[in-house]
Amino acid sequence: MPVKDPCLRLSPASFACARRTIPSSDGKTNMHGDLPLSRDLMLIGGGHAHALVLKMWGMRPLAGARLTLVTPTPSAPYTGMLPGFIAGHYGRDALEIDLVRLARFAGARLVLDEAIGIDRERRLVELKGRPPIRYDTASINVGVTSELSSVPGFDAFAVAAKPMGRFAAAWEAFVATADAREASDCIVIGGGVAGVELALAMACRLRSAGAGRARVRILEAGPGLLAAASGGARRALMRELAAFGIEAVCSARLASIRQGSVQLEDGRVLEAAFVVSAAGARPQAWLARAGLSLTGGYVDVDPYLRTVSDTRIFAAGDCAHLLHAPRPKAGVFAVRSAPVLLHNLRASLMEAGKLRRFNPQADYLKLISAGRPSAIAEKFGMSASGPWAWRLKQDIDLAFMKRLTDLPQMSAPDLPAERAAVDAGAETEEPLCGGCGAKVSREGLEAGLAATAQPSRADTVKGPGDDAGVLRIGGVLQVISADHLRAFWPDPYVSARIAAVHALGDVWAMGAGPQSALVSLILPRMSERMQSDTVAEIMSAIGEVLKEAGADLVGGHTSLGAEMTIGLTVTGLAGDRIIGLSGARPGDDLILTKPIGSGVILAAEMRAMAKGRDVEAALASMMRTNAAASRLLSPVAGAMTDVTGFGLAGHLMSLLNASGVSARLDPERVPVLAGAEALAAAGVRSSIWKANRRSARVHGLPGTARADLLFDPQTAGGLLAAVPASESARLLAALAAAGETASVIGRIEDGEPEIRLREA
Repeated sequence: MPVKDPCLRLSPASFACARRTIPSSDGKTNMHGDLPLSRDLMLIGGGHAHALVLKMWGMRPLAGARLTLVTPTPSAPYTGMLPGFIAGHYGRDALEIDLVRLARFAGARLVLDEAIGIDRERRLVELKGRPPIRYDTASINVGVTSELSSVPGFDAFAVAAKPMGRFAAAWEAFVATADAREASDCIVIGGGVAGVELALAMACRLRSAGAGRARVRILEAGPGLLAAASGGARRALMRELAAFGIEAVCSARLASIRQGSVQLEDGRVLEAAFVVSAAGARPQAWLARAGLSLTGGYVDVDPYLRTVSDTRIFAAGDCAHLLHAPRPKAGVFAVRSAPVLLHNLRASLMEAGKLRRFNPQADYLKLISAGRPSAIAEKFGMSASGPWAWRLKQDIDLAFMKRLTDLPQMSAPDLPAERAAVDAGAETEEPLCGGCGAKVSREGLEAGLAATAQPSRADTVKGPGDDAGVLRIGGVLQVISADHLRAFWPDPYVSARIAAVHALGDVWAMGAGPQSALVSLILPRMSERMQSDTVAEIMSAIGEVLKEAGADLVGGHTSLGAEMTIGLTVTGLAGDRIIGLSGARPGDDLILTKPIGSGVILAAEMRAMAKGRDVEAALASMMRTNAAASRLLSPVAGAMTDVTGFGLAGHLMSLLNASGVSARLDPERVPVLAGAEALAAAGVRSSIWKANRRSARVHGLPGTARADLLFDPQTAGGLLAAVPASESARLLAALAAAGETASVIGRIEDGEPEIRLREA
């Protein structure tokens, strides 16, 4: 039976890149392999239509096109299952569309930021937290909001049902403490179908959570509830409201919202521990500033889902207004528009092909949750209700989520029957990771450096073997180091920021202040215009990190290659004292300033196994600099290093070897990134993990996932410092005040260099 290459268990899009083949527009694969990127497709928002476009793009990518998804959150709740989640019938994971996983499957660049505008003249999408990004063709699918920011106190003391992410988190937190609260009354603003559905779900959940005394009220500005519902559906929903004891307060106009209460214009004050607005759909405010034709704040589109203002910009879902066939805001239209949207986006990028029309159905089956496992079904003005309708709704919802979670994998081709032998222990089932997971092992590096000549110049203070070289220039100590990363994240801006933080880690670890940097870039083949845009994104991110660190960017070099690699050569200036690896003393405490686990999370993300929110948290940790930690630790640390590719155990071993001491480590006190321990328990490993495990001398090692993380390679990890035990409490307080998640994880002891784990 032929052997399959386990490193190529990838999505069709990723597989094509890995094998240097490019899928052609007819779905077949050509073998030209070096076709450069030439067009940028920007998906603005992670709504249902765009989620489906990502899935279909992954099945059939367009050669030469770079796909980018811009979304402020790593996941998007599925609207159809929100009432079931609020009622407690589903966990939060069940209704979240994981956009990180979908983007990986599609081979898309994921930008975790919020769009705030479009510069149509320069074709730029403006972002809240970083410089704008250029597009050739763009699509908008940002949904709607139910925020009431014009009501005093709303932003501070209430939450909107849409967008749903913040609402879902706030509701979970409220329910967790509802039974212990003296007051747990809830108010839903808006008496339409959405508001009534939410009120029923909330009452059901509160009853099951033991907070049955909590009241749920609906505030409606009009004279009655459910004005747009059919007679049968309205009667059924009113019966359900009565069964749950839900009170309707009609002709109620809000004056303000305060902590624990809602004030009406007529002077009434209603107690409320939780306030949510479902008061109708409202367009995203930034659309009005984009210079597009709007109807009621929604983007006007033609039958091809193109904006009538700009044929290079498309829109779908609730944020779009179909001029040729106006429809109410409903997810069914976004879902059914996705194949048409994808076809027309491809045609726009190819500048060829006939566009397809989107013709939405006149009516659709509405399934309205009744809180308990029951629902009301309505179509063509007729309605019926019962548990059977809930089961039908559940089947439809779960089938939709299955479409977005069951991502097919392409089988790898057979390996050649004749191939070179592999050294014992060199076999690996792990794909080659990016970041520090792609580093050479500690053993291999030390063996390679063994024959390196010792420094011969008088102004070379430290050569190979420490975190960085140290030079004496004009009586000043200068630290110099170089590092580069194989890009592990498809967003050049994020990858560049992490690469800069990572490279400066050696400077901070030696107690020096960053001074300057040279950049070395390898970009994948792309058009000259895209080269320029990508270099600008990278240099902007690196420039921001250097500016924060007080250093200057002084030059660099670029070239084209098979994949993106970002490297920096950095220098730093120190006073009379350089902190190296050799100053740890028995009795010192070991302080670690960042959680570990980034290697296993990145390895899992490559396999579409990591949760999007865990990936987002890991990226945020890697983008945070060590500047404040270095400033606080340097005056008292006897030895210090940054924790990167060799893992916590490997870098601690380097410190112990240089200092001639041992250490007692407590794995339970080592901070760990969310999701990392569960992934390690599932057997996920970075490609350098085995080498890290082999090279570190650790005694008393239990066979636990947490212990395995001691060998996990970190990218842009924290600082590990040996400090006098008498200083630990003060340092931890100062680090916490600076926003650092620092912990004392062990202690330096007498003995041969080795790591002994705390006995249980």
